[in-house]
Amino acid sequence: MTPQDQSKAARDIAGRAPVIPVLVLDDAAHARPLAEALVAGGLPALEVTLRTPAALDCIRAMAEVPGGMVGAGTLLTPADVRAAKAAGATFGVSPGATDILLQACIDEDLPLLPGAATATEAMVLLEKGFDMLKFFPAEASGGAPALKAIGAPIPQITWCPTGGVSLANKAGYLGLSNVICVGGSWVAPADKMASGDWAGIETLAREARA
Repeated sequence: MTPQDQSKAARDIAGRAPVIPVLVLDDAAHARPLAEALVAGGLPALEVTLRTPAALDCIRAMAEVPGGMVGAGTLLTPADVRAAKAAGATFGVSPGATDILLQACIDEDLPLLPGAATATEAMVLLEKGFDMLKFFPAEASGGAPALKAIGAPIPQITWCPTGGVSLANKAGYLGLSNVICVGGSWVAPADKMASGDWAGIETLAREARA
């Protein structure tokens, strides 16, 4: 899978809904009902961050949910890429990008949303063939105004902003011509997961989709 093919596949996945839920899961038992609620609410592309011991088990469980596409976030190393792909991840997300990580995703045929926060980082990735990127950390990097400014001279790159994106500010990002979707954790709050309020999470997903 070439970088161009990776970006096309990542763009196709990102275009499924305006929000990709960013999920930090400590309990694998929550994975399937959470994925079912989010998919039912209209958010089929799900990012499980590799920040907890349960993450790979959660990816395995979510990969079995009809209509969903589960990806692995916080990819940092080739070992992360291989483990995520083996667990059933259909795409990957990284906070930044290194040559070694990019090559690992190419080798594993895992579409990647590589992270960038500056025009230089974006140009380097564009030179390598990647034109669908993650803007991270979005709010800390200047938010929608910064991404609009970066996008003006580099219109061939499209973005998924993540990091500080919320229901309150997502419209500012989605209103940009170079933004396909946003990534956010607000659709799966920890208190609703802990209480098993999957109907409440489905409602949040429907609101995010709208």
